[in-house]
Amino acid sequence: MEFSNLPASPAASGLRLRVAQWLVLLFHLTGFVGLVFSQDKAFYLKYTPLTLLLTAALLAAFQPERGLLFWLFVMQAFLLGMVAEIVGTNTGLLFGHYVYGATLGTQYMGAPWLIGLNWVVVTYLAGVLAAYLPVSWWVRVLVGAVLMVGFDLCLEPVAGRYDFWHWTGDLVPLRNFRDWFLLALLMQLLFVRTPFPKRNPLVPLVYLVQLLFFFGLTLLAT
Repeated sequence: MEFSNLPASPAASGLRLRVAQWLVLLFHLTGFVGLVFSQDKAFYLKYTPLTLLLTAALLAAFQPERGLLFWLFVMQAFLLGMVAEIVGTNTGLLFGHYVYGATLGTQYMGAPWLIGLNWVVVTYLAGVLAAYLPVSWWVRVLVGAVLMVGFDLCLEPVAGRYDFWHWTGDLVPLRNFRDWFLLALLMQLLFVRTPFPKRNPLVPLVYLVQLLFFFGLTLLAT
């Protein structure tokens, strides 16, 4: 029996959630202050993989009933994201012509392993948020895809500055957002059609904090 699946009192569950929320805020606020005000931005950038891994772990901890179908979704979304990025970086057929920098860590065929995890996290965040809407499944797929593209819109302006990835000519092509939306539709369809509980109390804060993090960097960082 997994300890994390044992029933907890409402008070204990509330405390656990508050601790996780403060950790998410601490990760991102520390990184934000360092990237905006520190002279040694490389020191903070090297913790980007750790922040992504810890955020993913916290989200997984608050996912109810982490059974086989949930992990099947995670594996499929990871592989789909990795394949798309490998095709994109090696051929330019998806997203456009770009290369990854060193910030996201170890790469396979030009795509960082962590970008596959990032696709899982962004798909999960957007899918859970859309699942709260009392609408048909196909509307949730559309809303989730839009939320995913919105995340990319906030991230793209600072991606090159912090050595996440670099576009040829330093211009983000419009086809990037078109292909993001198409892949996001597929990811959200996978999310919606895989039967596991689509509720997570940590998701709204994580999505909002990450949007504000990248939007704030765009406005303030130099």
